[in-house]
Order: sequence, then C-alpha cells, then structure tokens
Amino acid sequence: MKRRNFLTTAAVGSVAAGLAAPAIAQTAPKISWRLTSGFPKALDTIYGAAEEFAGIVSAATDGNFTIQPFPAGEIVPMPEAADAVSSGTVEMTHTASYYYWGKNAAYALGTAVPFGLNARGINAWYYHGGGIDMMNAFYNAQGLHSFPGGNTGAQMGGWWRKEITSVADLQGVKMRIGGMGGKVMEALGVVPQQIPGGEIYPSLERGTIDAAEWVGPYDDEKLGLNKVAPYYYYPGFWEGGPTLNFMINLAKWNELPKAYQAIIASASATANVSMLAKYDARNPAALRSLIAGGAQLRPYPEDVMAKAFEAANALYAQLSAENADFKTIWASQEAYRNEANLWNQVAEYTFDTFMIRNRPRG
Repeated sequence: MKRRNFLTTAAVGSVAAGLAAPAIAQTAPKISWRLTSGFPKALDTIYGAAEEFAGIVSAATDGNFTIQPFPAGEIVPMPEAADAVSSGTVEMTHTASYYYWGKNAAYALGTAVPFGLNARGINAWYYHGGGIDMMNAFYNAQGLHSFPGGNTGAQMGGWWRKEITSVADLQGVKMRIGGMGGKVMEALGVVPQQIPGGEIYPSLERGTIDAAEWVGPYDDEKLGLNKVAPYYYYPGFWEGGPTLNFMINLAKWNELPKAYQAIIASASATANVSMLAKYDARNPAALRSLIAGGAQLRPYPEDVMAKAFEAANALYAQLSAENADFKTIWASQEAYRNEANLWNQVAEYTFDTFMIRNRPRG
C-alpha cells in the first residue's frame, strides 16, 4: 500500500471511529441495578442463578450494565420483593412468583401449582407455548416484567416428624409449605405455614412446625433438615417443575435499549437451563448422603395423592370462576400439560421406566 493511501485510509478510519463512539455510548449506556433475591446465599444453586445471570449481562455489555444480587432480607424481606420491584424500590428480584399468590392467584401459575407441568413441560409452555407473553400480560398490569429464571425439577415432598400412612395422619399437622400447595394440603387437614427458607430449620427444631418442604436433596441437606425430622417424603406433587422468576420493574425494563433487553432475555434463558442441570447433577449424591445419615425415604400414600389431586382440581375450578387472569393462564397450562403427558407416556416414560428398572443397584 502506498504511504498516501495508507494515511488517507487511516484518517478516514479515525474519523469513522470518532463518529461511531457517541453512537456506541448511546446504545450501550452505563447502567447499574440491584437485584433482591428470594433466597439465602448459602443455597448456591438456587441463589447462584442470580449471580450467573448478572455475570452474563455484565460480560455481554463489557461491564456497562451491572446487576448486583443481594440475598433475601438484605434490601427487603422475601415476602416484600415483588412489591419492592413494582414500586421501584429495587430494580429487579429473583424469586418464586407463587410466593405472591395471596395477592392474585395468577402469580402461582408463574412458578408451579399442584399437579401442574413438569420441568420440561413448563419450559416448553414458556418458550414455545406463548407462556412468557401470557404471564407478562398479567405481570405488566402489576408493574412487572418477567422471564423464567431457573427450575429445580420435581421436588421432594418434605420432612416430617412422624410417618404418614394415610390422609388421617395429616389432620392438624403444621407444615411449612409455600404457594398454592398449602391451600391444597389445607383441604386434607394440614395447617400450612409461610416461613422463609432460612427459618425452616429452627422452626422444626423448636417444634413450631411439624413438617416442612423446601426443594430437594441438595438444598435440603444444606439446611440440615434431616437432623430435625427423620421422614423424607416424595414426590412434592405441588411442585412438579417449578420455575423461578426474574421480575423487573416495568418502567425500568421499558427504559432499556433493545440490545440490553435482548441480553437480559438471553441471560435469563441460560440461568434457567443451568439451574435445572445443576440440580440434576447434584441431587443424586445428596440423596445418598441423606439416606446414609439416617433419613427414611417414604412415598406419599396413594390416598394422599388421590385426595390432593381431587382438591387441586376443585380449587382450580373455583379460582377460574372467580379470577379471569387465573382462568386464562390455567386453561393454557392445563391443555399443554395434557398434550405433554400424552407424548411423554409413549417414548420418555417407557424409556425412563426401563432404565430405572435396570439400573445397577447399590
């Protein structure tokens, strides 16, 4: 290249770079948000989803968009997180939507309801069944915008001080259970208690409650629940595939450049898939450890499952008659669940059942 051509090209490049800089600055502004988690930091898998999400957003924006997660209670208590976000006290939260179902039953459908979709089914509904748009039609009216932010897979049915042999054994039992599962268990005689995760162990230890559900082996072992209640029941039919939720203040969401909105959607999807994979990777060893430590594994009796299913369907019929938001979303999820189960029973169920029967023992 001749020297004159080189200098001309370099000069043009410098001018172009100078002109482009303000445009880049406008499309990638410096933004700093806070995220209040609904979970304690000690639970690295479920709390860690917010950290993973924030790390992706920062990396994808060259550090221009930072989101700092805070454990439950450091900014606001867990039960106040959704209100704090919608009011603008904090920009976003990572929580379980069903914690707020007392405000409106439709919140429960953002996470899980008893005998709802499993993890694969809820992800299919969210990403390819119109679920994200349907939930945001509801959330936007509450001043929120949301994306799926993790899934635990089917949860365990909790820790009990006494053995459960039938529905009769549930009468008067005080159980820590979140979301709509508490309402269904109440119909079976349980007295549901709303207690944050960090307070479950001392509540069981003091006898304030008789039973508690949390997540599954990995997280339950971290909380030490096997030390205060010996019977470990399954399945957690109220959470067959619960989605955790990133909830963002709607006005703050609308202020973001489109590129940042796309990055948040992508980072949420990554955190969503990653959490489920982590639980699948860590739960087997944790379950072995719990059993070795004395935990007594028990399936819920068939009459408990059947009565709970009956109570859940009655509740959904009642809520659908009273709440248009719930009716619309539940009708979509129920139809999706029925189709998913039709397919699952053909290949997935047959394959999984065969492999489980033929797994090496020990």
